[in-house]
Parts: sequence; C-alpha cells; structure tokens
Amino acid sequence: MIAAICALLLAAAGQHVYTNADVENGARLYSASCATCHGPRGDTVRGVALFGGSFRRATTDDEVARIILSGIPGTSMPPNKYSEAEAGMIVAYLRGAARGGVTATTGDAARGRAIFGGKGRCTTCHNETSRMAPPLDDVGAVRRPLEIEQALVDPSADIHYDYRFVRAVTKNGETFTGRLLNQSTFSIQILDSREQLRSLDKADVKEFTIKTTSEMPSYRGVLETQEIADLVTYLVTLRGRR
Repeated sequence: MIAAICALLLAAAGQHVYTNADVENGARLYSASCATCHGPRGDTVRGVALFGGSFRRATTDDEVARIILSGIPGTSMPPNKYSEAEAGMIVAYLRGAARGGVTATTGDAARGRAIFGGKGRCTTCHNETSRMAPPLDDVGAVRRPLEIEQALVDPSADIHYDYRFVRAVTKNGETFTGRLLNQSTFSIQILDSREQLRSLDKADVKEFTIKTTSEMPSYRGVLETQEIADLVTYLVTLRGRR
C-alpha cells in the first residue's frame, strides 16, 4: 500500500518508478559518457549539480531524458546517441543518486581499457582478425551494461547464437571441435581452433553435440568488483561508427 502511494506521488511529480537494474545500467552509462564533463559526482560543470534532485531546464524525468538526447543549443551540452531507454536509465541513476539510494559500483573507462588489453586479455580472442569470438567494436550500442557485466561473470548464461561451439565425431573416429558456422539436412560446417573450415557429411557423423557452455572464461574471482565495473564502463563506450 505504501509503495503504491509513493508510486502515485512520483508520477504526479513527473518522475518514473525505476528498478535496481535501471539504476545499475544508468550508472554504467553515466560513467562511460556523462562523467567526462560532469565528473563522477555531477558537479564539475559550473552551476550544474546533477545529483541535487532538481534541474533548471527540466522538471519531469521525460524532460531530463530529452535534454540528454537532444542537448542544449548554445551551450556545451551536446546531443547524445543514446536510445530513449538508455536516456531513461541515466535519469534513473541521477534520481537514485539524489535520493542517496545508489549502490552501483561506477567504473572508469580509461582503467577499463587498460584491463581490456592487459589483465583481462580480452584482445586474445576479441580482435580484428579472429573469427572465433564476436567483435566488440559496437557492443555498447547493442548490449545493455548489465548484459555486458553478465557476459563477463557468467558467459554461459546467454551464448551468442552465431558463436556456438560444437563437437562432432565421425564414424571413422575423427573428432572435430569448433565454432558452428552452418548446418543443413545433409552437412555441417565448422570453423576449427585453427580457423580452418571443416565441412562434414552428416551421413559420416555418429556423434554431434552443441555445447551449452561458453568458450569464454568467467572473470568472476579473476577480476575485482571495481575492475569489472571499469571494464564494463569501457565496453559501454564502444558504440561503433555512426
């Protein structure tokens, strides 16, 4: 009953009701982009206090989101190429910070970039030439921050359809493992660990299994919580060429 009354009061004030996931996503997006100018506490632009709970040019959450998307003409606030949902997540984070209820661990994109190429060894598989792992140059545009974080700590929870790995054993005892490229009624095409194409006739295959675990290792216990937040924040900045 109390929660319902609070929701009604927020709606009357032009504020939305947000989930913890919205706030977490917004924290990642804010750290990846907004913090560059506004700082981690939202107070480095003169006369602007993003976490103060009120805004000079906006009253409702929708108006704040519109400013995030469209910018403010005649000022240093530029338009941003976020979706409406992403802009709403940033507003969720700003509102949560204003109420003191933010528990998200915000990250640093520069540190995340160093982890990406260093301790995380991400470029071993995610590089311009490898065909064994998906490219990440636009991951920030196609995946939400929490989805990116899940992929880092629990990669088997959601395996990319185009990057499923298989094991095939032929009737003469040969075993082939690799990325599944295609399969039809009569044949299977696999990209093996040497990135060589293997085409198998299904009539010659006695065992065929699509793996349900990801080839990507989990970073849970490998990277600290802050390091994961930094890495996610960096990956969010990878939005491709638009």
